[in-house]
Amino acid sequence: MGFFKIFFLLCLFQLSFAARNLNELVQDQSQLLHYHNGPLLYGKISINLIYYGNFKPSQKAIISDFITTLSSQTPQSNQPSVATWWKTTEKYYHLTSKKNPSPLSLSLGKQIYQNYTLGKSLTNKNLLQLASKGDHRNAINVVLTSSDVTVEAFCSSRCGTHGSSGSAIMGKSYKFAYIWVGNSETQCPGQCAWPFHQPIYGPQNPPLVAPNNDVGVDGMVINLATLLAGTVTNPFGNGYFQGPAEEPLEAATACPGVYGKGAYPGYAGDLLVDPTTGASYNANGSNGRKYLLPALYDPSTSSCSTLV
Repeated sequence: MGFFKIFFLLCLFQLSFAARNLNELVQDQSQLLHYHNGPLLYGKISINLIYYGNFKPSQKAIISDFITTLSSQTPQSNQPSVATWWKTTEKYYHLTSKKNPSPLSLSLGKQIYQNYTLGKSLTNKNLLQLASKGDHRNAINVVLTSSDVTVEAFCSSRCGTHGSSGSAIMGKSYKFAYIWVGNSETQCPGQCAWPFHQPIYGPQNPPLVAPNNDVGVDGMVINLATLLAGTVTNPFGNGYFQGPAEEPLEAATACPGVYGKGAYPGYAGDLLVDPTTGASYNANGSNGRKYLLPALYDPSTSSCSTLV
């Protein structure tokens, strides 16, 4: 407890909210994302997964396989792939005038398990406390909460967040990026797991079949992918974004509701369909997995880029 008390007293706490609200699906977000002259993430970065609550082994595998494929340095023969989707973020680095010492290289780091140590109702401060359990340097700490855990403002205004925290302990300064994503399967799937669930409002098209047969976790992957793209291109609130810094449009949130070509409000776009399961997807992952990933804003063309 002493460490966390000192940590909270010394930390500089910043939140960047990224909620997938369905009312955003009716807006045209084809705007230019502005660079605000701040640093992007670069070098070798570990993605540490902090599972809070009850996750089945199969659910953990869906998420860890996504991270593994995301960070793969070996081109996949089975296209389109998660790694190919991620390459759009590299274009942000090419456009910045700041010279980065080395390119960004992601890898799956530690997987930490927390069994309701802070209860089943979490605040923003609790999220930071959990994120602090992972390594701080050269890392993105991802807090994942299970479907029976409520989180401050979850569902009412957000499906996940990303932010950063800095601290000065024993004379050394650290700053690290973190992400939180909640499993919305039982709390608000119509908001945070669309298009795998009927939306709570808007066009009522039939929901798509989730590629890994788990509405909650497949929805989490969408939100995690969205927040990872925002984290590396706007890690400390002064990178690439459009609009107010408190509610920025970032690499993925600038293209809400778009997953394939021909997308329009309530329709995710023309996607690939698995002939055996009927599941919709747009990216292939490791271990034969398939994923549905959001469109990313391509700064070189000022448009939303999709894999299919």
